[in-house]
Amino acid sequence: MPQSLLPAPFRPLPLALAIAVTLSGAAGCGRGEYATVNAPMNAAGADAAGHHPPTATTAKRNAAVAKSLPLEDRQDFEDANRGLVAREPDLVINGRTGDAPIWNLKEYAFVDGPAPDSVNPSLWRQARLNGIHGLFQVAEGVWQVRGYDIANLSLIRGKTGWIVVDPLTTKETAAAALALARKHLGTEPIVAVIFTHSHVDHFGGVAAVLEDEHTDSKNLRVLAPAGFLEEATSENVLAGIAMGRRAGFMYGTALERSPRGHVDTGLGKAPARGSISIVEPNETVDHTPQDIDIDGVAFRFQHTPGSEAPAELMFYLPAVKALCGAEVVSHNLHNLYTLRGAKVRDALRWSGYIDEAIDLFADVDVVFASHHWPVFGHERSVEFLEQQRDAYKYIHDQTLRMANAGMTPREIAEEISLPSTLEKVFSVRDYYGTVRHNAKAVYQNYFGWYDGNPANLDPLPPVEAGKRYVEAMGGSAAVLARGEQSFERGEYRWTATMLDHLVFAEPDNTQARELLARAYDQLGYQAESGPWRDVYLTGAFELRHGTQDPPLPPAAASELLRRLSPARFFDAMATRVIGPKADGADLTINFVFTDVGETHVVELSNAVLHHRRTDADPKASATVKLTRDFLVRVSTGQAGLRDLVFSDELAVEGSRLDVMSFFSLLDRPDGKFAIVTP
Repeated sequence: MPQSLLPAPFRPLPLALAIAVTLSGAAGCGRGEYATVNAPMNAAGADAAGHHPPTATTAKRNAAVAKSLPLEDRQDFEDANRGLVAREPDLVINGRTGDAPIWNLKEYAFVDGPAPDSVNPSLWRQARLNGIHGLFQVAEGVWQVRGYDIANLSLIRGKTGWIVVDPLTTKETAAAALALARKHLGTEPIVAVIFTHSHVDHFGGVAAVLEDEHTDSKNLRVLAPAGFLEEATSENVLAGIAMGRRAGFMYGTALERSPRGHVDTGLGKAPARGSISIVEPNETVDHTPQDIDIDGVAFRFQHTPGSEAPAELMFYLPAVKALCGAEVVSHNLHNLYTLRGAKVRDALRWSGYIDEAIDLFADVDVVFASHHWPVFGHERSVEFLEQQRDAYKYIHDQTLRMANAGMTPREIAEEISLPSTLEKVFSVRDYYGTVRHNAKAVYQNYFGWYDGNPANLDPLPPVEAGKRYVEAMGGSAAVLARGEQSFERGEYRWTATMLDHLVFAEPDNTQARELLARAYDQLGYQAESGPWRDVYLTGAFELRHGTQDPPLPPAAASELLRRLSPARFFDAMATRVIGPKADGADLTINFVFTDVGETHVVELSNAVLHHRRTDADPKASATVKLTRDFLVRVSTGQAGLRDLVFSDELAVEGSRLDVMSFFSLLDRPDGKFAIVTP
């Protein structure tokens, strides 16, 4: 096949990278590399990345936060350390020789003692708690390995072996967690795996289970909520390029681990890097309550779809009165809308599932989950569940109350706060999601993006608006002067608003970029939310250093891509048709996947790509024969040009010109688009 026929999907696909970076909630990444377009400003006190010191205003505001909260309360620290069996003091998990570590808790050794002025003291407290790692006993027959990934791996002892719950993000971190458990708990076989939900940090490490010498893979029971495989393999595929780029901001993948950089996500330290895998469930949870015996252990499952994930479950162990809350409950306010971008989650439904759990599992004595540490004791467990339930419902109800009074999303976000009975409860603080952006999510869920104000129906785009604002304010010098004044007054949100307009009007204005970066530094230092901090500080970093490269190699997603149906590849392909370029094109091509026995007819007309699984269309101008496995290897860069030219797994019959024309109409985004500049 000539090289001219090798554009778009037959070169390394951004789609594969998008899946590797953003599949699920946790979209995981390690630190990426940046192309430097501006040298870091060597201002007095700036660190190596250019981040400026906290101002007196920031220090004062963070001190006020410390005074407003019971930071001296040690209950969470006691719970997080309770049941410790063993830990590795300097935890580093390596991958391939020569690569950066996949997981390195030593990077967070600085998170100790009092909070520095550059970190919100409430977030600092959460970061210290998330640094408590090791193997812990939760209840009789129940253990967790915490701090080996952003999520927890849970182990339940059955009559003949182990039941593994949520085997982390990557094979490497899961293998290390299992090795710690094996060392101290024994080498009984793994007889079952439970995936609580469809986000990658809860299933991606399953290869470590399958490859474990004590696992009988052929007889392994794999339980998951209904729709798990479809959601796990398809979530974020269509919008994955943009989600992957934004995930780099949300998780601070380019930031140093330091008091002026990334400290914690609020949900855990950070997403792990490494090899992502998946296995198809052979048992499904699809109703509530659903009682299942797994290796002699009685489970009562609660089906909770459309809560924190599209496919999710919780379960109860009646014998020890232990509730696994999956990610429906955790020690933070979670996201109704995640900043990487995702479909909005239903706050009322979410709250309803927690209320249902309180009734279903009324004698609960311990709550453990897929993140963070357990809650022990009946009264404290019920109180924890009630506070989680009420936080989501309060945000839901009050947002609608204010919306029905005519308030817009921004006005609601500025007004809303949790009631006094909840505002100082650490388990519903803004460590991951925030009250402010969750209120906007509730508004969006009911009313969409338009706030009803005609001025916001068709506003000018950012560059044009920036130019007009700068002109109206007297030019760039005047905007800079006003920006410096507002910065000195500690009005960092207003500084950011003004300078954002100037940067979009004049992206090469280095003074404007640096002043905006300084404002972002201070907003980041003040943020209680880990993602908000990382978003601000990454914005500052990119203003100083340029745009982030994708942080993970596409090959990391190979196993997931092999589970992706050909239909999903074509769904993603349809989103890459360049509409104006495809205007007037009329093409029909057969794609025959010889290894899975599927034929898909792809039609392009009206600048829209349609596909259907059916018999080959005899009127098609060309037929492309290939294997799905070959497509995966090419899309992840594991097969190169020589393989494309000489492989027996790829052949074209009919008009090669039409095939070439078809692929030339597809966009090839690289996931490196600008965010803080035009």
